[in-house]
Formats: sequence, structure tokens, C-alpha cells
Amino acid sequence: MSHPHPDLGTPPPLAEGALRVTPLGGLGEIGRNMTVFEYGGRLLIVDCGVLFPEEQQPGVDLILPDFTSIRDRLDKIDGIVLTHGHEDHIGAVPYLLREKPDIPLIGSKLTLALIEAKLTEHRIRPYTLEVKEGERERIGAFDCEFIAVNHSIPDALAVAIRTPAGMVVATGDFKMDQLPLDKRLTDLPTFARLGEEGIDLLLVDSTNAEVPGFIAPERDIGPVLQQVFDRADKRIIVASFASHVHRIQQVLDTAHEFGRKVAFVGRSMVRNMGIARDLGYLKVPGGLVVDVKTLDDLPDEDVVLICTGSQGEPMAALSRMANRDHQIRIVEGDTVILASSLIPGNENAVYRVINGLTRWGADVVHKGNAKVHVSGHASAGELLYFFNICKPRNLMPVHGEWRHLRAVSELGQKTGISKDHIVIAEDGVVIDLVNGSAKIVGKVQAGYVYVDGLSVGDISEGSLKDRRILGEEGIISVFLVVDSNTGKITAGPNIQARGSGIDDDAFGPAIAKMQDALSRSAQDGVIEPRQVQQLVRRVLGKWVSDTYRRRPMILPVVVEV
Repeated sequence: MSHPHPDLGTPPPLAEGALRVTPLGGLGEIGRNMTVFEYGGRLLIVDCGVLFPEEQQPGVDLILPDFTSIRDRLDKIDGIVLTHGHEDHIGAVPYLLREKPDIPLIGSKLTLALIEAKLTEHRIRPYTLEVKEGERERIGAFDCEFIAVNHSIPDALAVAIRTPAGMVVATGDFKMDQLPLDKRLTDLPTFARLGEEGIDLLLVDSTNAEVPGFIAPERDIGPVLQQVFDRADKRIIVASFASHVHRIQQVLDTAHEFGRKVAFVGRSMVRNMGIARDLGYLKVPGGLVVDVKTLDDLPDEDVVLICTGSQGEPMAALSRMANRDHQIRIVEGDTVILASSLIPGNENAVYRVINGLTRWGADVVHKGNAKVHVSGHASAGELLYFFNICKPRNLMPVHGEWRHLRAVSELGQKTGISKDHIVIAEDGVVIDLVNGSAKIVGKVQAGYVYVDGLSVGDISEGSLKDRRILGEEGIISVFLVVDSNTGKITAGPNIQARGSGIDDDAFGPAIAKMQDALSRSAQDGVIEPRQVQQLVRRVLGKWVSDTYRRRPMILPVVVEV
């Protein structure tokens, strides 16, 4: 059973005794994870994350799920279950709680600590319920059991949601590292028990479904870090996600072994590592971590900096270092380690940063030339093993692009799950679980909601198109004064071009064409300013296109006298 179906309409009212599943993000994309479960008129949300913008979304800071389909039912939400503390799973929570601050948040200790720190910045004090693996909680209409899973951040949880309509298991992000640094394994015995009980619908992490075999253990990175540290003569700068506690723990351990001091750079990195240390998830030897302001007093060979920016984010510390826009200046002989994977869509931005760092003389170590990253997501071998344990009646791949979702479908079929019982959907598609069968029944609004500074949802696709045109083709403004009675030009047209690559003095032929067209239109009685603007835009646009093969934004300003 697959989508897209172009004729999907508004879903019917939920049948009595049925469970409705509506993903509002995370399908066909890596990020923005959010799924709404509905039973008996009550709602349970699993995760509420953000997506980070790509190059074709200029000026956008974050992309949120669309809350339109639940906005008039916020009082029906029994809680938001957060599977773990990554931004693509918790980053949109503040924006939902702005609309109703008392929606309960349910998650593990570290996950709640990270979201509470984020909510403090938004001046929201949430209602929280801390849960642990092995615990079972009644959250309104939903009976939830929490299961330990291994991921690239501590304290990650899967959740089994029981209702009279059946049991749904949402894995969240997970892998099966058999030698985890924190000795916290993915709880396969519990998944096997749930499989024996009967999993009616399994929502499974799809990100690495195309990768064969099993993911290497996190601890394999330790020896590689030691080799890099051993050959580094000057400063070492490590870029990582601000929540990747296990990776940063290995960097701290290696720095301590080599007698170097460590400083955290970047607000989110300082905040999150402080939380992880205070809660005992990050073990920091005494005297190892110092304030970044003290680094000038230390020799370069004694310094390690840990910062954000491993995805090429333009405002993150590493990008600013590459652009010479940061207090920390990259110099010849520095070593930079990008200790993370490339999120799809970020490749160009990351390689731009790598080139910038290399330009200033840094030795850049990344996944392409050294094993400084292992994934946090189960690969194909692990997923096959997992499906055989869980034996779900229905399978729904989530958290992945289309190629990942399709790959999960193929893996599921190999383990005996019928193609008719595999739901490949996209954001907004509504799935009802009735009598053990999962079926697509309609679609709700689930587009991108853009955050631009303090503006939320005010930026449209049309606005982004205008920004792309401005960035790629420039703008030409035309100023003219017309007689309000006759429509004849009394001053102008005056033309200014910015970013178009066309010199202002080159518009003589275009001005003559506009004057001729406007004179003829005035004779025909076309004197309405809006019509005059359209005529100017059409005549000038055609001239620029014919002469330069360019399509800049044309902004006519018509003043009547």
C-alpha cells in the first residue's frame, strides 16, 4: 500500500474503536519528526522536531511541522512523548507549547533536561513526566510502555502504545550497537515479548535501510581519535552535534590521555554539555575543561576546542571560523575533525566549510578520509533481525527520505510481511488501524512552516521564490511619474539595477521601448497605475531576457501627479 495518491481527500470521522495515525513530519525527509495518534477523541503526539533549511530556502532559520490539523484540538492532547533529545525530535516543542503551554511532556531524564533548557529561553515552564525504560504509564487514553534503544545520544527510548484498537510501536531513532559506551543495549528481549503479544503497527527508523550489514560500534572511533591526536602538532578543533554526548566523551577521554585542555565553543554546545555533565551522562576529569577565554594563555599543542557546525550551518562556530568571522582564527597546522555524518542536503555546505578551513592551512579530518563517525541508525542487517523479532502485522517506515522508506518496505517483505501490510506514506497522510489492518484514509495539511527570526509561518513559498530570484538574478527597479488624467509620462523612466550584472547605462534601448509602449497604452486609455506597472514589467522583462538571457526581479514604482 503506497502513496502518493493525488486524489486523497479529507479523512472521514474516526470510526469508534479505531486508532488514527497522522505523521506531520519525518516522511520523505530527515528531520521534522512528529506523529499524532488519535483514539476516542484524544490525541497523543510522539516527537515534535525541526528540519534545518537547505540552500534553496534562503533566510530561513528552522522549518517546523504544520500544526493546522490539530490547532483546534490542542485541549484534546494528553501528552507529547519525546523519544530522545535531538533537535529533529524536540526542536519544535517550544513553538507548539507557545499555543498551549500546559501540554505534558513525557521523556527520559536527559531528554527532558535538554528540552527544559530550550524552553527556558522561550520563557515556558513545562509540565513534565520523567520515564525510564521498562516503565509503563497511562497517558490519558493511551497505555504507553517505554523501551531502551541505543542511539547517538544517551537515554533514547522507543514507545509501545496500547489502545483497544491494537498496539503500535514507534522505535524513534535506534541502532543495535552491541558494545555501547554506556553499556545500554537496545532491549531486544522486550521487543521480542511485544512481538509475541502482537504488534499491530510498527513505525520504524528508516535512515540507514540502504546500508548493508551492521553499523560499527561507537567505541571504534576511539583508536582513530588517538591516531589523529598523536600526529597533531597544534590545536585540535572538533565539530560535532551539540547533543552527541558519546562522541564528545571519547574526545574528552582522548584529550585527557594526551594532556590537552578542552574548551567548549558555542552556546548550545556549552549548555548541552553542562547538562550532560551535571546529570552524570558526561564524565569530565577534574581540570580538563577550561573557559575558552583562557586559551590564549596555553600553547597550541595543549588545546582542544569542541564546537558546533559539523553540517556546515552558516551561523555555527566552525563555518564562521572558515569564513574568518570568529574570534578563533584557523592557522597553518591546526587539525579540524568533523565528527559526524553528512545529513542529506548538507553536502555542499559542508564541503564549502572544509575548503574554507583547508584554505587557511588546517588539516581537515572527516568521514571521507578517516573513521571519525559511526551512524546512530540501524542498517539493513539490523532491521532484518529486528523485523524477525517483532513480527509486526503492519509496517510503516518513518524518519527517512523516499529511497529509505522504499528500502524498508523491501526489507520487510523479505522477512515475510505482506506488501499489502506495508504502509508507505508521506507527511499529512492519515492511516487508520481497524481490526488489525492499517489503511490510508485521507490527507491533512502538513506543509513546511518557516521560522525566520521572530517570524513564524509568515514566509511563504512565494517569498522564498522571490528571495532565490533576488539572490540568483538580482533586482531592477523602475521609477516613473505619470499624469493621472492622461497617463503620459512626466518624468522617467529611471532605472537602477542591483545584483543583475547589468550596468545602469545599458538600459537606453529598454527605456525607449518602455516609452513607446506607455505612449501607445495612454492613447488606448490605459492609465491605471497597476496596469502601467504590469506593462513596464512585461516590456522590460522581455528586453532583459532577449538581450541578456536573465530573469531578474523587476520592481516598477509608478507615481501619479
